[in-house]
Amino acid sequence: MSSRLPRLLRPFLFLLALSHTNAWADYALNMTKGVSPISASAHHLHMTILWVCVAIGIVVYSLMIYALIRHRKAAGHKAAAFHESTTVEIIWTIIPFIILIVMAVPATKTLIEMSDTADAQVTIKVTGHRWYWQYDYIDEGIGFFSYLSTPEDELNNLSPKNPNYLLEVDKPVVVPVGKKIRFLVTGKDVIHSWWVPALGVKKDAVPGFINEVWTLIDTDKPGIYRGQCAELCGVKHGYMPIVVEAKSEADYNTWVAEQKKEQPASPSASNEEEKFVLMPPCDDANDVLNKPVQS
Repeated sequence: MSSRLPRLLRPFLFLLALSHTNAWADYALNMTKGVSPISASAHHLHMTILWVCVAIGIVVYSLMIYALIRHRKAAGHKAAAFHESTTVEIIWTIIPFIILIVMAVPATKTLIEMSDTADAQVTIKVTGHRWYWQYDYIDEGIGFFSYLSTPEDELNNLSPKNPNYLLEVDKPVVVPVGKKIRFLVTGKDVIHSWWVPALGVKKDAVPGFINEVWTLIDTDKPGIYRGQCAELCGVKHGYMPIVVEAKSEADYNTWVAEQKKEQPASPSASNEEEKFVLMPPCDDANDVLNKPVQS
């Protein structure tokens, strides 16, 4: 018996290890309310549907438990001798239909709101590359690439991980608060997905197509908001963080003026090739796979 005890304890030790704070550092039970009307609407819709489902579950399981207890054979009850009931079938068809219609109203309203990119005050084109992002401010005429900036020692486990491990970039995308921002999302090579939970934004970046999405950050919530590529796009999919820095309108205008002085209208191919060298290393096999085939 004593020799079997360690084996029996293994599942409990495994659960104990998972309960450690480091293992659950990024664990959450619910959606974030975010900092934009879109994220707030999505969260409100989510909670509304959740409580509708909870209410349905309580009613269904209560009736089921009541029937099992009160109509059990031990209590002297006998099963009814009918094969089907048209009335019951009509009731359990009509009630779910009504519930779905009631749920569809707020869901449709939220989806229409999320797709309405009209009257945008700032337009930013987002292009997904393997494995970095490119941002072009259409009206301002500026653009740049955004690359992972996590130190190489952390990537190689030679130094402790910082709180924003794999969620930090050399150049964040800067946006103003209190203004409607439209993102034109596309891909250069494979399908990516531009996802920033706090903004309520998640849109696929598909080569050859331009998808639209918008956000508006509350005026009282400037700050830094992080996200990452949410579509498996290759060996370095985990090295495509997104950092959005929300500034006041005055600070944003100052940043735009500085960018116009410091860089050309759009990043050049030579800059792209130079920056690509700074991407995290991968093994020789993956390097071979990523090289173009020579005829």
